[in-house]
Amino acid sequence: MAVAGVLGFVLIFIESMIVMKIKGYHGIEFGGLAPFINVWAMNFFVVFAILTQITNWYQDRVGFESGEDNIY
Repeated sequence: MAVAGVLGFVLIFIESMIVMKIKGYHGIEFGGLAPFINVWAMNFFVVFAILTQITNWYQDRVGFESGEDNIY
């Protein structure tokens, strides 16, 4: 979960840079701490869901290659 929190925070800056380049802005005003935390939370859950799927895929792949019988 810590990785998802950090990557969610990094994703805010990547998204901000993209918006600033496209629109020609020099900075972005989030409108306070609450909207910033809301954006961070959305990014956290997106990254968490992606990392969870990658982890499940990797565990299934390694389990099937080692010859275990996984019954789902």
